[in-house]
Amino acid sequence: MLVELVSENLGYGSDPVLRDVSLCIETGDRIALVGESGAGKSTLLTALQARLKERVALVPQNPGLVASLSVFHNIYMGRLHRHPTWYNLLNLAWPRRREIASIRPLVARLGLEEKLFEPAGALSGGQQQRVGLCRALHQGGDLVLADEPVSAVDIHQARTVLDALHDHFDTVVLAMHDVELALRYSSRIIGLKKGRIAFDRPSAGLSNADLDFLYRDSDGARH
Repeated sequence: MLVELVSENLGYGSDPVLRDVSLCIETGDRIALVGESGAGKSTLLTALQARLKERVALVPQNPGLVASLSVFHNIYMGRLHRHPTWYNLLNLAWPRRREIASIRPLVARLGLEEKLFEPAGALSGGQQQRVGLCRALHQGGDLVLADEPVSAVDIHQARTVLDALHDHFDTVVLAMHDVELALRYSSRIIGLKKGRIAFDRPSAGLSNADLDFLYRDSDGARH
């Protein structure tokens, strides 16, 4: 087991976003967190990251790139902790061939090879999101936690991104807006509604209709 939460309240301060959360994540799980905006998906990811720390690669909604640095250097940051400070400074000034060789296949897979040495701030929102994803792939870890990782890309790019995440990590937990993609790329769906886990089932055999209640009020109105 990688992590377990038992009847926990999650959030900030004295007013938790999620209440009475119980779940466990095993190695090999492919989990999609679904639910309307504000349901607590990001809060749950943050709680999981806090418990797993160095074992996890995180893909936040805002990739947090350094605009003035190149795509290469922003991706390289995923492994800063693996090298001594002198090596990182050397690589900042004169990128090492072996580091370039390790990063180039990642950017090529996500369609960014021609942008490798362009400043991250010159890229579009979708390209910046893919740089953040490349950084997580380069970092590696026991699992990846990704918060809406395909929100800024088209459907073709979304499939490329999700395929890459699932190829690089044995265990994947994704907060997803697109229910159809969530069902396609997960083995387990966790649905959040009104500050609680309302649904936790294997995705096999589920349809969009099975999850529709997560997006409806008690009177049936869909958000």
